[in-house]
Formats: sequence, structure tokens, C-alpha cells
Amino acid sequence: MTENSVTNLLRRYVPKPPVGLREDDLARANQHLLEALSANKREGLLLAIRARWVALAIIAVLLLYLNFSWEVLYYEAILAGFALIGWAQLRAGRVAQSRLELFLIFCDLALMTFVMVVPNHFAHETWPTAFQYEFGEFSYFYVLLAGATMAYSWRTIIAFGTWTTGLWLFALILVILFGTEIPELTEKLTIAFQGYERMLEFVDPNDPLVPARIQEIVIFLIVVGILALNGKRTNRLLINQAGVAQERANLARHFPPNIVDQMATRNQPLGAVRSQVVAVMFVDIVGFTAVAERKSPEDVVALLRDFHQRMERAVFDHQGTLDKFLGDGLMATFGNPDPSAHDAGNALRCGRAMLAAMDLWNRERGEEGIEPIQVSIGIHHGTVVLGDIGSERRLEYAVLGDSVNVASRLEELTRSLGVRMAMSDDLVAAIRDEPDTEIEALLSGFENAGPQSVRGRDENIIVWTS
Repeated sequence: MTENSVTNLLRRYVPKPPVGLREDDLARANQHLLEALSANKREGLLLAIRARWVALAIIAVLLLYLNFSWEVLYYEAILAGFALIGWAQLRAGRVAQSRLELFLIFCDLALMTFVMVVPNHFAHETWPTAFQYEFGEFSYFYVLLAGATMAYSWRTIIAFGTWTTGLWLFALILVILFGTEIPELTEKLTIAFQGYERMLEFVDPNDPLVPARIQEIVIFLIVVGILALNGKRTNRLLINQAGVAQERANLARHFPPNIVDQMATRNQPLGAVRSQVVAVMFVDIVGFTAVAERKSPEDVVALLRDFHQRMERAVFDHQGTLDKFLGDGLMATFGNPDPSAHDAGNALRCGRAMLAAMDLWNRERGEEGIEPIQVSIGIHHGTVVLGDIGSERRLEYAVLGDSVNVASRLEELTRSLGVRMAMSDDLVAAIRDEPDTEIEALLSGFENAGPQSVRGRDENIIVWTS
């Protein structure tokens, strides 16, 4: 096998998303992706609007410097309109495209086109409509485009470029068909530039210079295409990162956080079949069938959730791995996927913590007049087989072997012995071999019950009980 450890476990714990879904569909299906896209868009939109307001303030000062007169107030009012649209975009922003959001983007572009093409009616001097193009204001579209790339998806960027093209060409047609002209200017320039017809095209205020307008659009669309491709690549990276976050969250349901972090950085394939010495624990609710018969299905599920939550916390607090829930019980291992010098001790500490948690829970239940819940725990220390089992269609990372069976039988043995926890002498021996372990404190309350017959084994095993 060549998969890394996290990828290997994902086949068991993380379902693959359907292929071919759009980003917004994936977001709705993946809570981590939805949160990532929402945070990314919100942050980008906030930065874009702040940048817009700063840019508008700079442009407002620049206009006063270039044309310090009453007529400049017309353009200052237009800038205020852009600021207001930006505020509305900030309020309307969300992950998926909304009609309001798209409408506000269109308003941005329409207002920009209007102010570029329509002369200022408050100006003291009148000039041809086509003369508006001489100010080279098309570059302001790039300011809007830069802000859009910070906040919107690549699809919206493409729509941005498409709408800009349509509005710009539509305005050009209106200027050609209905724009104001001053023929006297063309006549005088024709005389002045006699023999220089090409130069006349560039200086004639009545000529909108269609080739130049087309060139502006073509260059703009090229930039839009490049930014859209980069946006798509960035979005794909964000989706992958959100997928990793979901994968780690799913793994964290079965492994303690520090183990998940270790698995994320290791290169060894976790699913490769191997033998390893671990501590195996089985936990079960005593008499659960009778308890369930007296409760509604909803109450049974609520009971199991409370129970599993307490047991899971104890497993993770003691560096254990939650292998699986078994209805009213669970199986946990210590030393999986990576062994440590304190696996046996951690398993016993976990068992004691579970009993303490159950005692506390039963006191709370007693105060509410609810019957107590009793659990039985079996722990063994020995060699197991770890690795993927199953078919190509469904693989499962499993812990197998005689040690697993012994731990399960020890849990069953608690009932006939009338105890809450039973552990093998192999576990006790492993604890005694651990460095820096307070043996007497850890084993206090346990008694050697001597050799016991365990179902499925020919030889008796020495059992310790509490």
C-alpha cells in the first residue's frame, strides 16, 4: 500500500463526496467546507469593501486636485454612490451567488459606465459625448475588478467581465447613434491636420475611436480570464483544505487529538497489515436489554449518547483509540497506531476513570430519581494484528487476534465474578515493566482472583478484579 495514514483511515471514517458537484453544492454537503468558504468570502469581502472605501477617498481627493470647482461635486456624489453600493454588497454577501449580490455588482458596473460615458451636465463647458473617452477612465474598471477578485468566486468574476463588456459596448453604440457632436471642431481639425488623416482620427473629439474601445475590452477580458483561472485554482485549494479539516474532525472522533496530529505527519501506511503489542479494552452496560425494555426508543438513544460521551472522553484523555461502539458498549485500544511505554498503564487508568465517571453520573441520576447504570470492563495486554480488511469496495481498518478475544471474554467474566472490572495478569506485568509508574497506587483496590477459565481458550489465565 502507498497511501499515507490519514488517507487510509478516511476510507473507513470519511465518506467521499459525489464527483462533479459545484462549490456551493459541496459547501451545503460539507459543514467544514461551508464554514471555510463563508469565512474566506466574508474576510475577502470585508477587505475588498475597505479597500474600495480607501480607494474612493483617494480618488475623491485626486478629483479635487485635478478640478477644483463646483462641477466636481457631481463626481463626488458618484463616488458616494459607489461607497453605498459597497456597503450593500457587504450586507448581502454569502457563499453561494444571490440575486441581490449579482444585482449590486451590476449596479457597480452600470454606474461606472454611466459616469465614464455621460458628460457632467454641471460643467460650464460643453463638448462632444465621444470626447469622454479621451480621459482614459476605463482603467477604473480594474479597481472594481481587483476588489471583486478578493471576495467573489471565479464564476462571478467571469460574469463581471461579461457584464462589463456588454455595458461598455452598449454605451459605445449609444454614443455612436445618439451622442452629441460638434461638427465645427471636426472641420477645423480637418483643415489643421490636412494630409495627416491617421492623426486626425486620434484628435477628433467627435470620433469615439471604436478600435481603441475594442482593444480596452479585449485586454480587460484577458485579465478577467487570468484572474478567474487563478480564483478557480485558489478555490480548489480551499476545498482541499476544508476536506482535510473534515477528515481530521472525523478521525478525531476515533483518536485523541494528539494522535490525529501524529498521523497527519507520518509517512508510514497505517493500513499495512502488521503485528503489534497493545492493550485492548471492552466496556459494556450490564443488563442493558432490561433497561431498554422499560424506555422509549428516544430515551434509549439519549441514554447511549450520554454513556458513549463519558466513555469516549475517558479513552481520549488517556491516549487511547476508540476502535468502535458496540451498541451499548465499546472497544478501545492503547498503543494503536503507535505504541508507547505507558500503554498498559494508560488502559488501566482509563478503566478507573470510566468507573469514576459512572459513579458521578449515577449520583446525578439518583438525585433525579433515575435508576443507576452499571458497567463492566475487561482489559488485556498482548499481540494483535492491525491493518485493512475487507474487499476493494469497502476496506476497514481493524484490530484482530487472540488478545482481542481475551479482552472481550474478560468483560463477560465480570458478571460471573460479581466485579466491575477484570484485567489479565499480562496487563499487570506490562504495567510493572513501565518506567515511572506508581504501581501500588495504580493497582490499589484490585485483587488477584487467580486462574480463571475463559471461554474459547484451553488454558486458564490469571485475572485481577476490582
